[in-house]
Amino acid sequence: MKTRKSSVERKTEETSVSIKINIDGTGKSEISTANGMFNHLLSQLSKHSLIDITISVTGDDEVGWHHIVEDTAISLGKALAETIGNAKGIVRMGHAIVPLDESLAMVAVDVGGRGFTVLNTNLGDSDLGGLSGTLIEHFLDSLARESGINIHVNLMYGSNNHHKAECIFKALAKSLRAAMNLDSRISDQIPSTKGVIG
Repeated sequence: MKTRKSSVERKTEETSVSIKINIDGTGKSEISTANGMFNHLLSQLSKHSLIDITISVTGDDEVGWHHIVEDTAISLGKALAETIGNAKGIVRMGHAIVPLDESLAMVAVDVGGRGFTVLNTNLGDSDLGGLSGTLIEHFLDSLARESGINIHVNLMYGSNNHHKAECIFKALAKSLRAAMNLDSRISDQIPSTKGVIG
């Protein structure tokens, strides 16, 4: 089996982003974004999806981490899209319900080539290491758009914003893992009645 890997470099006037991923990894990560909470969330995404992820981001953090978070999402989305390719042999859809203490998140994804989000996160701004709830939603939306993946998030309940964000990322990770798993029964097929993804 060919290992599914990708790397993306993105340089703007505001940030410099370098990302490498291996979908068929073991969940190893090396994350450096200059924001500890963002590093933590991305590490959870790697660990629980089993996608090896290396991310190095430097740049302008004077607007509440917006540029760093947005450009990381764009770059990671492009890497996922490149790695998925025509999606031949993958399961395509996945979902997960993940608890973290008082919080519970449900995420469903469709690796169908059309990026779209429905986000019910109810995230505030406290306990997020300088990030905001709307910025985390913006990350998810940008990731979906650039990767061509439908991402539906329903934060069912919770009170601590750190826990809520973390269980969302863990549920996203589990959903992506389920969706991008290869099924030997359809190894030569694209998982769409159209015959193409997109």
